[in-house]
This record gives sequence, C-alpha cells and structure tokens, in this order.
Amino acid sequence: MAEVELPNPEEIKELRENAFTKRIALLTAVYAVFLVIVSLGGNNAAKELSLSQQQASDQWAFYQAKTMREQLYRIEKLRLEDELAERGGSLLPAALEHKRAFLETVARESERYATEKEPIAEKARHLEHERDLFLARDPYFDFGEVLLQIAIVLASMSILTHARRIFFFSLVAALAGVALGLNGFFLIYRLPFF
Repeated sequence: MAEVELPNPEEIKELRENAFTKRIALLTAVYAVFLVIVSLGGNNAAKELSLSQQQASDQWAFYQAKTMREQLYRIEKLRLEDELAERGGSLLPAALEHKRAFLETVARESERYATEKEPIAEKARHLEHERDLFLARDPYFDFGEVLLQIAIVLASMSILTHARRIFFFSLVAALAGVALGLNGFFLIYRLPFF
C-alpha cells in the first residue's frame, strides 16, 4: 500500500492566510488606482469651478462696463434733448443741425451698447451654469476620495489581522467610494445632503 502524507494543518492555515494576504494586497492596489482617478477628477473639478467663476465674473464686469457706457450715452441724449427743447429756437441753423446730428450719434451709441451687452450677459450665465455643475460634482469626488482612503486603511488592517470581516467593510467602503467618484464624473444622481 502506498504511503499518503497528510499535510500539516499549520502549513495549510499559513498557505490560506498567504493567499488571503496576496489577494487583499492586490485589491488594495486596485483601490489606490481608483483613489488616484477620483482624486484627479476632484482636482480638475475644483480647477474648472474656479476658472468658470473667474470667467463669469470677468463677463459680468464687461457687461457692467457696457451698461455704464449705455447709461452715459442715455444721459447725454437726455441732456441734448433738454437743451434743444430749451434753447433750440435761439440757436443758429448750423448749431441746431450740429446738435441734432450729435443727438442722433449719441442715441445710436446708446442703442449699440444696449444690444452689445446682451450676448455678454448670456455668456456670463452660461459660465455660471458650468460653475454650478462643477460645484455640484465636487462633493462626490471629495467623499469618494475619503471612502477609498478608508477602504485602503481597512484592507491594510485586514492583512495585518487576517480578519475577513474588516476586509468586507473595506470592500463596501471602496464600492461606495467608486460609486461616488463615478457620480462626480457623470452626475447620474444627486444626493439631497450634498
């Protein structure tokens, strides 16, 4: 009869724990990759948020400058109309014609500034809308990043303690972090507390 060698139970336990450790170490590396991607998305969202806000502010400042110019021309138009009504009959024909031509120029300029400022306001509103989208995305990246960091810590703890329960908590945290990170990129759903 052939002799069968029975494995040592401690060796089996060590092999099992080694395989568990290797799997979790590999999964921890995957968590780290997701963490980098979510972190990069968060950094880009913050940059785009800041840039959109700055560009919107610039557009509103340009709009305000156009509005001020429009108002200056409007005031000048009213002043000229008042002057023509008050002294129009006493002016020489050449001076009267000059004032009327100037009044037409001022009225045209006032209208031009009024029409030029509307596209500027529309562009500023569009930039504010972009800013609001990045503002809505940013918390998802932040919380996704935190959950992935927690998942890495829990996975490391499970390697040290060989506790499968801690590993499952790390898996749940990682899945939640990845879901929040993906939502930061695509804004599929909005959580009411963000």
